[in-house]
Amino acid sequence: MTAAADDRRRLRADCASCAGLCCVAPAFAASADFAVDKPAGVACRHLQRDSRCGIHGELRERGFPGCTVFDCFGAGQQKDPPPPTARTLAAGPCGRPAAFGVQRLLHELLWYLAEALALDAAAPLHRELGALRERAGRLTAAAPAELAAVDTTVLQAEAGALLGSVSELARSGLRPRGRDRRGADLVAADLRRRPPAGARRERASGGGRGVLRLAGALFLTRRQVAAARGDAATVLPDGLEHPARWEAT
Repeated sequence: MTAAADDRRRLRADCASCAGLCCVAPAFAASADFAVDKPAGVACRHLQRDSRCGIHGELRERGFPGCTVFDCFGAGQQKDPPPPTARTLAAGPCGRPAAFGVQRLLHELLWYLAEALALDAAAPLHRELGALRERAGRLTAAAPAELAAVDTTVLQAEAGALLGSVSELARSGLRPRGRDRRGADLVAADLRRRPPAGARRERASGGGRGVLRLAGALFLTRRQVAAARGDAATVLPDGLEHPARWEAT
């Protein structure tokens, strides 16, 4: 396992240790992903008194596939400061939902930074990356009011520019294996036919569909993998596992 994969093991959601914050803090609208509307800060109708989802084992069948691909990157079980329960979150200060959203963003940023710092090609930026990781790490321990006051627009712009530079360094000198799709909408795209840069497709023997290899893809997340369609032959980067439904195809 690579250093990045090992670092990111600590940025995994552990629903058994959480208080159901993702069932309260975010808003969602009735759509193909969610069967009902839910405002931010209001508990989902399926949230039980023990802060567990009452339909967790049948979310897709009950019209909530969006819940199955949600990833808090471990923000929900952050223990410093101790998180409120989902019920006290719903009844508590209005800053709580915003604080959870910022906490999740910070954990996602730490996921990307762990990968960036493990790239030899990004060595010229390691000092800046390390400084941003230290700052983001400190903020994860902040009180809810301080978290809610974080200017996420500025933070995301800073991180996006730095990670964009990392991507340029990592890909410089490499012959592209696929099209550059930065900024493209890949919803419903078939990457077996037109793999993006950093991915490649290999033909299968006997005329099969071939294998899509994403091992070279940068900054791929579990949420993206969970929302995609793949199969047991799809190759992912270290630290990412196949969703169970892929293994059955």
